[in-house]
Amino acid sequence: MNAPKGQRGAPTRVFVYGTLLAGEPNHRLLTGARLVAEARTKPAFELRDLGAFPGLVRGGEHAVAGEVYEVDEATLAALDRLEGHPRFYRRTRIALEDGAAVETYLLAPEQVEGRPVIDSGSWRARRKEWRA
Repeated sequence: MNAPKGQRGAPTRVFVYGTLLAGEPNHRLLTGARLVAEARTKPAFELRDLGAFPGLVRGGEHAVAGEVYEVDEATLAALDRLEGHPRFYRRTRIALEDGAAVETYLLAPEQVEGRPVIDSGSWRARRKEWRA
Protein backbone atom coordinates (compact mmCIF):
# COMPACT_ATOMS: atom_id res chain seq x y z
CA MET A 1 0.00 0.00 0.00
CA ASN A 2 1.31 3.47 -0.87
CA ALA A 3 1.83 5.71 2.14
CA PRO A 4 -0.01 8.73 0.69
CA LYS A 5 -3.33 6.84 0.54
CA GLY A 6 -3.10 5.41 4.03
CA GLN A 7 -1.77 8.50 5.80
CA ARG A 8 -3.71 11.57 4.79
CA GLY A 9 -1.45 14.58 4.89
CA ALA A 10 1.77 12.56 5.05
CA PRO A 11 4.42 13.94 2.66
CA THR A 12 5.39 11.88 -0.38
CA ARG A 13 8.97 11.60 -1.62
CA VAL A 14 9.21 12.13 -5.36
CA PHE A 15 12.26 11.58 -7.58
CA VAL A 16 12.49 14.13 -10.42
CA TYR A 17 14.93 13.84 -13.31
CA GLY A 18 13.97 16.34 -16.04
CA THR A 19 12.08 19.62 -16.31
CA LEU A 20 11.20 19.55 -12.58
CA LEU A 21 14.86 19.72 -11.50
CA ALA A 22 16.11 22.90 -9.83
CA GLY A 23 16.82 25.48 -12.53
CA GLU A 24 14.56 23.77 -15.09
CA PRO A 25 11.32 25.30 -16.44
CA ASN A 26 8.80 23.29 -14.38
CA HIS A 27 10.67 23.52 -11.07
CA ARG A 28 8.23 26.28 -10.02
CA LEU A 29 5.77 23.51 -9.13
CA LEU A 30 8.17 22.43 -6.36
CA THR A 31 8.49 25.89 -4.78
CA GLY A 32 6.96 24.77 -1.46
CA ALA A 33 8.58 21.33 -1.48
CA ARG A 34 11.58 20.29 0.59
CA LEU A 35 14.67 19.08 -1.28
CA VAL A 36 15.68 15.85 0.44
CA ALA A 37 18.77 14.97 -1.61
CA GLU A 38 20.37 14.58 -4.98
CA ALA A 39 19.96 10.92 -5.90
CA ARG A 40 20.38 8.22 -8.54
CA THR A 41 18.15 5.34 -9.48
CA LYS A 42 19.39 1.78 -9.42
CA PRO A 43 21.00 0.93 -12.80
CA ALA A 44 17.78 -0.53 -14.19
CA PHE A 45 16.42 2.30 -16.33
CA GLU A 46 16.80 4.21 -19.57
CA LEU A 47 16.45 7.95 -19.89
CA ARG A 48 15.21 8.91 -23.35
CA ASP A 49 15.36 12.29 -25.05
CA LEU A 50 11.88 13.34 -26.15
CA GLY A 51 12.94 16.81 -27.26
CA ALA A 52 11.70 19.33 -24.71
CA PHE A 53 11.72 16.77 -21.87
CA PRO A 54 13.05 13.32 -21.01
CA GLY A 55 11.21 10.06 -20.44
CA LEU A 56 12.26 7.45 -17.91
CA VAL A 57 11.55 3.78 -18.64
CA ARG A 58 12.27 0.55 -16.79
CA GLY A 59 14.44 -2.14 -18.27
CA GLY A 60 17.64 -0.31 -19.11
CA GLU A 61 21.08 -0.49 -17.57
CA HIS A 62 21.59 3.12 -16.53
CA ALA A 63 21.45 4.84 -13.17
CA VAL A 64 19.55 8.09 -13.72
CA ALA A 65 20.50 11.28 -11.86
CA GLY A 66 17.90 13.48 -10.22
CA GLU A 67 16.61 15.06 -7.03
CA VAL A 68 14.24 13.82 -4.35
CA TYR A 69 11.64 16.19 -2.95
CA GLU A 70 9.18 15.78 -0.13
CA VAL A 71 5.82 17.06 -1.37
CA ASP A 72 2.38 17.59 0.15
CA GLU A 73 -0.87 16.32 -1.37
CA ALA A 74 -1.57 19.54 -3.30
CA THR A 75 1.91 19.55 -4.86
CA LEU A 76 1.64 15.85 -5.73
CA ALA A 77 -1.70 16.54 -7.45
CA ALA A 78 -0.08 19.41 -9.40
CA LEU A 79 2.77 17.13 -10.48
CA ASP A 80 0.28 14.45 -11.55
CA ARG A 81 -1.53 17.04 -13.70
CA LEU A 82 1.71 18.25 -15.30
CA GLU A 83 2.85 14.71 -16.08
CA GLY A 84 -0.55 13.56 -17.33
CA HIS A 85 -0.75 10.77 -14.74
CA PRO A 86 -2.04 8.16 -15.43
CA ARG A 87 -2.76 8.79 -19.14
CA PHE A 88 0.77 9.80 -20.25
CA TYR A 89 3.32 9.27 -17.49
CA ARG A 90 2.48 6.81 -14.73
CA ARG A 91 3.49 7.69 -11.20
CA THR A 92 5.23 4.58 -9.90
CA ARG A 93 7.21 3.57 -6.83
CA ILE A 94 10.85 2.76 -7.59
CA ALA A 95 14.01 2.05 -5.57
CA LEU A 96 16.94 4.43 -5.64
CA GLU A 97 20.60 3.47 -5.62
CA ASP A 98 20.62 3.75 -1.80
CA GLY A 99 17.54 1.49 -1.51
CA ALA A 100 15.08 4.29 -0.65
CA ALA A 101 11.59 3.86 -2.12
CA VAL A 102 10.24 6.96 -3.88
CA GLU A 103 7.58 7.88 -6.41
CA THR A 104 8.60 8.91 -9.92
CA TYR A 105 7.04 9.28 -13.35
CA LEU A 106 7.66 6.51 -15.89
CA LEU A 107 6.73 6.02 -19.50
CA ALA A 108 6.05 2.70 -21.23
CA PRO A 109 8.80 1.47 -23.59
CA GLU A 110 6.53 1.83 -26.63
CA GLN A 111 6.09 5.55 -25.82
CA VAL A 112 9.83 6.21 -26.29
CA GLU A 113 10.57 3.79 -29.10
CA GLY A 114 13.05 5.28 -31.56
CA ARG A 115 13.98 8.20 -29.29
CA PRO A 116 17.67 8.67 -28.36
CA VAL A 117 18.95 7.12 -25.15
CA ILE A 118 20.72 9.56 -22.81
CA ASP A 119 23.68 7.34 -21.90
CA SER A 120 24.87 9.64 -19.10
CA GLY A 121 21.53 9.20 -17.31
CA SER A 122 21.50 12.96 -16.74
CA TRP A 123 19.04 15.40 -18.31
CA ARG A 124 21.26 18.32 -17.24
CA ALA A 125 24.29 16.80 -18.99
CA ARG A 126 22.16 16.27 -22.12
CA ARG A 127 21.05 19.92 -22.11
CA LYS A 128 24.69 21.05 -21.77
CA GLU A 129 25.50 18.96 -24.87
CA TRP A 130 22.85 20.92 -26.81
CA ARG A 131 24.43 24.25 -25.84
CA ALA A 132 27.98 23.16 -26.70
